[in-house]
Amino acid sequence: MNRPILATIHTQAFQHNLNRVRELAPDSKIWAVIKARAYGHSFDAAFKGLAASDGFALLDIEDARWLRQQGWRGRILMLEGLFHENELLLAQELNCDLVVHCEAQVQWLEKFEGKAHNPFNVFLKMNSGMNRLGFKPAVYRTVFHRLHSAGYHLHHMTHFANADQVDQQPSVGSQMDIFNETIEGLKAPTSLANSAAILWHRNALGDWVRPGIMLYGASPTGNYEDIAHANLSAVMQLHSEIIDIQELRKGDRIGYGGRYEAPEAMRIGIVACGYADGYPRQAQDGTPVWVFDGNNNGAGLICPIVGRVSMDMLSIDLRNTPNAKIGSVVELWGDQVPVDLVAQMSNTIGYELICALAPRVPVKIK
Repeated sequence: MNRPILATIHTQAFQHNLNRVRELAPDSKIWAVIKARAYGHSFDAAFKGLAASDGFALLDIEDARWLRQQGWRGRILMLEGLFHENELLLAQELNCDLVVHCEAQVQWLEKFEGKAHNPFNVFLKMNSGMNRLGFKPAVYRTVFHRLHSAGYHLHHMTHFANADQVDQQPSVGSQMDIFNETIEGLKAPTSLANSAAILWHRNALGDWVRPGIMLYGASPTGNYEDIAHANLSAVMQLHSEIIDIQELRKGDRIGYGGRYEAPEAMRIGIVACGYADGYPRQAQDGTPVWVFDGNNNGAGLICPIVGRVSMDMLSIDLRNTPNAKIGSVVELWGDQVPVDLVAQMSNTIGYELICALAPRVPVKIK
């Protein structure tokens, strides 16, 4: 039999989370952001689960090609535009919308011979304070007029640096002030809100919203408690099994470096999951997993990790689950253990864990 680790992707959870976005932003169209292999969830699962979105937003032109090959006829947004001028013909063939954020991209579009045949929808990106991509307000209007004169269909776009934080500058309000002042009189649709703005800044949505992490059931802040009110569902469940049980005496140490010392006689479960699967090596003692308890009416109980995570295995304290045995199912993250909680105990964020799921982990799409 195969090693028991498995990532299950629930497409109904995708659909549920997309519906929540529609409820929170009822007057906006939705770009479903599926960059980074749909945040580690696979393009196949995202295409199936998020097909009711108004468009898909991604990074690589080959991923846009894949979507068209699957039969997607809706809109596709290249979130960082094109990386090379020679991609313009393919982007036009695939009927992609383009983010434009730098002078080189503007020049490519101005001299593009195919623009008269089928001009792109351009989402012109303003750097309103994040200082990552986009045109500064002082030049934004000039660039807008250049692309408008070239025949392209313009949209205004910016990205918030701190929509998930309070009292951090630049604030959503200050960025909105800069954005609105700069586009005054330039009539065009807008795209503003990421997941955090959708959840907490309803006055900063725009005509198109761009949800990412919330579609996958995780928190923009990295703290699960912050999205408890949003009624989102975890899309990915990472499961494995107990493959061995060790009986320890008081004072015995566990794993590499002997980080954990048994405070009393105790049972330790060895789970087939390690950092080569994408589970964080830096997970602290006490990081929760959920263990199926066969004699508890099909329910389960939380058990803590003890000792350092190794390449292929981790160890858990079974004192809470006297009925656990070899073959008992363990949830590493998912419905019972939010991925954000695992991330917090590992000094990272849920984004990193779901995106870093290793290729060797089998994926099942439901």
